[in-house]
Amino acid sequence: MNEILGSCKRRYHVSSVSDGEEAISFLHRRGRHSQAPTPDLVILDLNLPRKDGRTVLKELKSDSLFCKIPIVVFTTSQASSDIASSYALGANCYLRKPGNLEEYRAVVQSMADFWLGFAALPQ
Repeated sequence: MNEILGSCKRRYHVSSVSDGEEAISFLHRRGRHSQAPTPDLVILDLNLPRKDGRTVLKELKSDSLFCKIPIVVFTTSQASSDIASSYALGANCYLRKPGNLEEYRAVVQSMADFWLGFAALPQ
């Protein structure tokens, strides 16, 4: 994803973490993430190690510091229960990861264009 967003006409600052625990640390600026920027958009996989995406989503949407940041669930799951529960937990969008690189690029580009280009977001 970093490579795709890095090659866009628009320039995006992209930060990524490897698991749900690190995502929470990053957003709360703990430890090695003490200088982390506040994101304009969170792209979240449901299948994260250590703390799954559902738990991260629930924590972020229940925290007044992060509840207004849009969260896009971008995951492989096609289960209707995952879609329903993600929206119930406050996801702003649910996108399934496509199976091939060309479609993956198109979805990531469209997501970035919409959320970081067209959508009006709170400051």
